[in-house]
Amino acid sequence: MTTASDAPRSGPQDAEAMIAEAKKAFGVMVGSLVVIWAVQIFNALDGYGVFETGARARDVSTLPAILWAPFVHTGWDHIEANSGPLFIFGFLAAYRGVKKFLGVTLLIAITSGLGAWFLSPSGLIGFGASGLVMGFFGYVLVRGIFDRHKLDIVIGLVMALCFAYQFAGLFPQNELVSWQAHLFGFLGGLIGGWVFRDRRPKPEVAAPAFPTIPLTPPDSPK
Repeated sequence: MTTASDAPRSGPQDAEAMIAEAKKAFGVMVGSLVVIWAVQIFNALDGYGVFETGARARDVSTLPAILWAPFVHTGWDHIEANSGPLFIFGFLAAYRGVKKFLGVTLLIAITSGLGAWFLSPSGLIGFGASGLVMGFFGYVLVRGIFDRHKLDIVIGLVMALCFAYQFAGLFPQNELVSWQAHLFGFLGGLIGGWVFRDRRPKPEVAAPAFPTIPLTPPDSPK
């Protein structure tokens, strides 16, 4: 039997915890943008020579570069186009837990990078955070369904409607846009929604009460 003192509590403490995680998520995304823009400034001053050390499609020796390729961009227009969506989707993906967000980010980076590495034209080197952007977008769309959080379901629907144009990035457009990284990043976000879902314990079901039967025979009639 569950008493009032044993029941799970919700209220101000839960709200304070969510606000604290949201502050951490905000700090993480601001820090990420600072790093990405610092890399871009250094890369521009260096004449974009870093592109020679990226993950070249189907070149095994360059495969580890898929982990840092999202931090590098091909120019100012490229990084400007990615920064806004990266912050919005990244924050929404992280505000319920930064530790879980880091796991989701790693999964998306690997799936996006591997997809581009396998399917891009031979010798092509891919860079940019757009794979992460599409991954966070996919994760935000499905997280509420897997976690059974009504607020996150609403957020997912709003993001799908407001940023519906993002779906166009999942299909081939031109040689300068890596739809392979977009598609596999998006799939990584969907998979992340399932892998990192909240696993709530099943509620205990009380056994049905049965009437007790006396074991001693009733008194015999006199």
